[in-house]
Amino acid sequence: MRKLLLTILCIANLLLAFKTNAQIRLPSIISDNMVLQQNSEATLWGWSGASERFVIMSSWKEEVDTVQASNIGKWKAKIKTPSAGGPYTITLKSMNRFRPTPSIVLENIMIGEVWLLSGQSNMAMSNNNQIKEILPNSANNKMRFFHVDERASEHPQDYAIGEWVACNEQTLKSFSAAGYFFGKKIQEDLGDIPIGLIQSTWSGTPIELWEPESVINSDPIMKKAASEIVVKTHRPHQPGYLYNAMIYPISNYSIKGALWYQGESNTPRAYAYENMLNGMIGAWREAFQNDFPFYYVQIAPWKYETSLYEGALLQEAQSKSLSFPKTGMVVITDLVDDVTNLHPQNKKDVGERLAILALADTYGKDIPVYTSPRLKNMEVTKGKINLFFENAPNGFITKNGGKPTEFMIAGSDKTFLPADVKLIKDRIIVSHKNIKEPVAVRFSFRNEGMSNVLSKEGFPIVPFRTDTWDISEKMK
Repeated sequence: MRKLLLTILCIANLLLAFKTNAQIRLPSIISDNMVLQQNSEATLWGWSGASERFVIMSSWKEEVDTVQASNIGKWKAKIKTPSAGGPYTITLKSMNRFRPTPSIVLENIMIGEVWLLSGQSNMAMSNNNQIKEILPNSANNKMRFFHVDERASEHPQDYAIGEWVACNEQTLKSFSAAGYFFGKKIQEDLGDIPIGLIQSTWSGTPIELWEPESVINSDPIMKKAASEIVVKTHRPHQPGYLYNAMIYPISNYSIKGALWYQGESNTPRAYAYENMLNGMIGAWREAFQNDFPFYYVQIAPWKYETSLYEGALLQEAQSKSLSFPKTGMVVITDLVDDVTNLHPQNKKDVGERLAILALADTYGKDIPVYTSPRLKNMEVTKGKINLFFENAPNGFITKNGGKPTEFMIAGSDKTFLPADVKLIKDRIIVSHKNIKEPVAVRFSFRNEGMSNVLSKEGFPIVPFRTDTWDISEKMK
């Protein structure tokens, strides 16, 4: 009888071990072919049985990392990574002696630089003519893509669907063109190191969907703007829903920085965009526990149907966010050849300008001028206005040698007229013969504003206005 009781207890213990020792599971972003951020403590995470213990063996180092899951089966580990290289393997092996489970072996792992790409259709845009030209020679095993599937959720999720793949003729066809050209240039300039690009985009989506709803509700201006989102049948419209399903689930992943190209869907609510963008950047950095650099693309000129200024006001709001820490902005007013197309075809220069910004600002490359001239101050002298700029130490040129365009000047009557413009090394002088006492200047401050004035390094001036006058219908 005693022997039978002991047998039953032994079986019960084995069944208990079987029940509680669930197999180690990983999110799809922790997988074969991934790129981990170099010289960091990269985060691995997942699920297992409650209080499960296991070891993580990384082929680039001798010491192992020991992990124990929580009492609800969640676990997280920080793994020290070396300088760029690979391929490597990572093995996760259970320490449960009662019911050892098969080890998980992650193969073909690279160590390099990892960037997150997000936004709406202009970031998502793929397979344009510039990409089609290079597809036959695009295979690059040191560049890897992870494309987050489009999902929306009312609540933050633990899992995002996607797959790490190497860049080749097939995978590049459906990946962000701007993101690819960014990655290609930083790879070349950093010495052919591995690059990991994570794309989380959804065409036509406003910024309110990409940040936590709690952030929006904490600010009356943002809350009002979010209430004005027009409901669409082809995409979500609820604040926070894309953050919950497409950003939060990957926020444990270690990244170097983030790139953002979005804004067209927020032009009707441009008054709130600065708050929205700053709030989103702060929320992402908090979620990733990483004060990473955040670089974004200013929206391109486009012929909006409802107002002459809604695009310009959104551009202005984007410019104001440059005061937020560790941000940078790429201006593309010179890269558009058709203002009736909301999706400019030139994504190569967009990506490369983002790369130049990152190479100088994040990686410390010696690039004396790496971003667009920005108005510093103005002085009114003898009926003329002198404009002084940052980021233009060598002065200005015009594209194709034409006459400078998009400068408007006004007196106290608020009537703007096309300005006469003189480009000299340390300033731009604007005037108009019929305005004896000028008080304000606008540059490229309209929806379709495509100036031909660049710094001698080839960067277009950031659109601006020196006035704070109300934009009303009578001023259009």
